[in-house]
Amino acid sequence: MTALVIAEHDHATIKPATLNTVTAALACGGDVHVLVAGANAAEAGKAAAQIAGVSKVIVADSPSLAENLAENVAAQVLAIASNYSHILFPSTANGKNVAPRVAAKLDVAQISDITKVDSPDTFERPIYAGNAIATVQSSDATKVITVRTTGFDAAAATGGSATVETAEGVADSGKSSFVGREVTKSERPELTAAKIIVSGGRALGSSEKFTEVMAPLADKLNAGLGASRAAVDAGYAPNDWQVGQTGKIVAPQLYIAAGISGAIQHLAGMKDSKVIVAINKDEEAPIFSVADYGLVADLFVAIPELVQAI
Repeated sequence: MTALVIAEHDHATIKPATLNTVTAALACGGDVHVLVAGANAAEAGKAAAQIAGVSKVIVADSPSLAENLAENVAAQVLAIASNYSHILFPSTANGKNVAPRVAAKLDVAQISDITKVDSPDTFERPIYAGNAIATVQSSDATKVITVRTTGFDAAAATGGSATVETAEGVADSGKSSFVGREVTKSERPELTAAKIIVSGGRALGSSEKFTEVMAPLADKLNAGLGASRAAVDAGYAPNDWQVGQTGKIVAPQLYIAAGISGAIQHLAGMKDSKVIVAINKDEEAPIFSVADYGLVADLFVAIPELVQAI
């Protein structure tokens, strides 16, 4: 029994989501291999070989894989899929784009967003926005899985000594082409990798107030800035700051929620945080039900005072 992890990378380094996915793969039993599909990705392959628990790294290098187009990456996975009992993807935008294509071509049912491995064929995953946990058993010969990375500890990025092999990169499928990419640049940590996240809700009232109140706290704590869907929909914060069921799933060491009532969709994206601090003037707000520390106060008074005290 051998599991294949599809690495998330930028052709030079391995992204943290891969490390959590390796932990899930190790729980499935047997050897763990990692596929690095990219262009000029030898450095990423070397980094993957250092991950603890990985026995082999396969580097597929091709110009067709330079931009992670889902059709081409799926074809690369399918080229070696017959060698594996489990194929695991991080439950990221890239992983969720490729995994269904692989599952469909293999004619198997995808197992989505797992948070625990009970046995090699049985997994747990959240349903109903995390209000219930489903236990799923699969009899498919090849199990195609996406991994909710917040459900697994990250494997050590160093200490491993996997062998590195090269595989022939697939030709371009011709089904899609890369047009361009607009990347939001920020000095703050990326939400999914941040150890501290400061999030604001609709109570902030405007994008100006959001920046004026929340940014100083984030800067003091070197934290990522997040927002509820209500704040994003109102235009107070950009879409890539959204935390929740329809945004990013995060589990930082510290999550500070200010002016967020705690709708179930938001809680689904952050309730696995190690320590949750809620600031809300409504003492009945649902956010207090998951908070480790709650402060019933006006955020426009409390947060500046907190910034001053730090």
